[in-house]
Amino acid sequence: MSVGRRARGLVELTRPLNAVAAGALTFVGAFVAVGLTVPAVPTGAAVGATVLATAAGNAINDYFDREIDAINDPDRPIPRGAVSPRGALAFSLALFLGAVVLAVVLPPLAIAIAGVNLVALVAYTKLFKGLPGVGNAVVAVLGGSTFLFGGAAVGRPDATVVLFLLAALSTVTREIIKDVEDVDGDREEGLNTLPIAVGERRALWVGTAVLVVAVLASPVPYLRETFGVAYLLVVVPADAIMLYAAAESFADPTAGQSHIKYGMFLAAVAFVVGRGATVVPA
Repeated sequence: MSVGRRARGLVELTRPLNAVAAGALTFVGAFVAVGLTVPAVPTGAAVGATVLATAAGNAINDYFDREIDAINDPDRPIPRGAVSPRGALAFSLALFLGAVVLAVVLPPLAIAIAGVNLVALVAYTKLFKGLPGVGNAVVAVLGGSTFLFGGAAVGRPDATVVLFLLAALSTVTREIIKDVEDVDGDREEGLNTLPIAVGERRALWVGTAVLVVAVLASPVPYLRETFGVAYLLVVVPADAIMLYAAAESFADPTAGQSHIKYGMFLAAVAFVVGRGATVVPA
């Protein structure tokens, strides 16, 4: 196997766009917490740790999911032979180590969040993924905690709690839709995901109900006067996109889970806009 082919396979294992996006969300958490005064060193360390930990989690997930991916996604690096299972595991451990090195320079709460997340990332596939709803909740907490981690890195985790909760709720919905999309491979592997346990349509209704809770709660920063009308002007279209995607998933789960990401991204932008609009220049 050529070095270039193996290198490309290792990069693919990390799902680099997802890893970089997770780092960006950590930065958003820091910015929402303290605005333009965001400190460079702890923020940079937190962003780097998030990117490496997310990349490591994606790689080790591919290691554990290699048999499922042979059915659901045979073009992934391990099933197609670009990376060996042992190579993927070693690469993941190296990335985890890099994340730990960066995280230890952060405040104690941020280190605690990083520690819990690292354990959850490693344990997810073997312990949580096949439990109805539990795996979805674990992924949701991991995704939402990127904002909380960013706030904790700059000493203001309290400022990101609402963002964490809203992100976690919307992530639950997307994860349920993804489980519906992957139901054939998951059933073949013997996993008991929510769509398998209760049926695909019932699972989608559960996901939609969770999303409705998030949408109803999304005006809270405006109602509490944390952010002004600028936040509301962005978060309302984000809510509309996510609700549309949830409805779309009943007919086309693949399109639904893809489109809900756009709404989630726009919701994160709403918090950035909200914070930016409340910053008073020095």
